[in-house]
Amino acid sequence: MTFTFKKAAFGGLATLGAVALLAGCASAPEESEDGGASGEAIDFQPCMVSDAGGFDDKSFNQLGFEGITQASDELGVEAITVESASETDYAPNLTSLVDQGCDLIVTVGFALSAATVESALANPDIEYVIIDDAADNDFDGTVDSENIKPILFDTAQAAFLAGYAAADFSETDKIGTFGGMNFPTVSIFMDGFKQGADYYNQEKGTNVEVLGWDGTDGLFTGGFEANDTARQVAQGLIDQDVDVVLPVGGPIYQSAAAAIREAGRDIALIGVDADFTETDPDVADLVLTSILKGIDVGVSEAVLAAGQGEFDPTPFIGTLENEGVGLAPFHDFESKVSDTLQGELDELRDAIIAGDIEVQSYLAE
Repeated sequence: MTFTFKKAAFGGLATLGAVALLAGCASAPEESEDGGASGEAIDFQPCMVSDAGGFDDKSFNQLGFEGITQASDELGVEAITVESASETDYAPNLTSLVDQGCDLIVTVGFALSAATVESALANPDIEYVIIDDAADNDFDGTVDSENIKPILFDTAQAAFLAGYAAADFSETDKIGTFGGMNFPTVSIFMDGFKQGADYYNQEKGTNVEVLGWDGTDGLFTGGFEANDTARQVAQGLIDQDVDVVLPVGGPIYQSAAAAIREAGRDIALIGVDADFTETDPDVADLVLTSILKGIDVGVSEAVLAAGQGEFDPTPFIGTLENEGVGLAPFHDFESKVSDTLQGELDELRDAIIAGDIEVQSYLAE
């Protein structure tokens, strides 16, 4: 299968204002006498394996879990979900799911790419969905196994808006970002963030600095755990007088939040993947906005299609145009941002969709 990056949309992909809501808020499906959802029970076993962040990461693993749970409820089946504690768990967890008779296996995160491809090639009758990876480990431009559906997100577009907003909000004229590891699905946020801030400077005649990413390399913790290393990296940015921080890498934002609280001054946090104000209310008072991916909706629709015998391995790329990515509301910061900012962001969003503003990323072509 040739891997082409097209702006395709899931049939029922909702707006990200709705995507940000937890899947548990949806109405429960009506149950039939046999215990399944309305209609006859189906013979379909959906499964999921997390990366090392776990399903309670308040970020993309949690969104994936919510997506498969919502779809399973609608289909009237129960998903099998397995958490990985480390990367050495990926292959064994996939083998375990195969042995349990899974019809569809969703793997959450690019770290599972090699293990997913190996499992898919060995089990061509099982359908696979991988989040945040193209499943192209030989870099030939094609998905490595025909039974894998990649779901990716051009988050640079939404991060552009976040970078613009951060530059507008900053009073120190210094904003910062850092990531877990320098992988494309991480640096794509940082790319868009810097481009948005640079565009703000161009339009406003300002000189807001972006620390932590120069367009090629930057600050990384070396992993995706909330630990002292992540706190120290965040502290290093804070010590350079940034007043907006974008941590990219699942739970590492928790370490950034701890460093911000210890700083004793006003510093805003920008979330990634999910709306952190919704998924982690403990940090809501710190969150300027969040860069959103419709992971829950993407997973849900892929699982529903597979359960209905309509699995489509065509890669999906989430964009602003198809509402696969977006920017969360300002929530607690709504009264703190400038009166004109939201209108400017709306105009920028329309210009990006129209192609009048080109946001560079590895998924943009």
